Amino acid sequence: MILEVAILDVKLTQEKEFEKAFEQAKKIISSMKGYVSHQLQKCIEKPNRYLLLVNWEKLEDHTIGFRQSQEYQEWKNLLHKFYDPFPQVEHYEMIYQNSL
Repeated sequence: MILEVAILDVKLTQEKEFEKAFEQAKKIISSMKGYVSHQLQKCIEKPNRYLLLVNWEKLEDHTIGFRQSQEYQEWKNLLHKFYDPFPQVEHYEMIYQNSL
């Protein structure tokens, strides 16, 4: 499994509009081949900063399957107008996990 990590800095005063748009966008990403799960978290110290975590079965499910799809164009139209600056996206693989 691959974890996609994006820190999303949303333009000030547009947080509520972003959250509303994400409600629509999450339906798009969750319908994609290889999608496992996602979380959107809001920063306490910087209320216009969000952390998006998406689990994919494999890297190509995100980088090719999603990013090169028509659905990504819909995602982009819904969300990309809110970012300043545009987020850097990174991918991680699990090395160690501690479960209680």
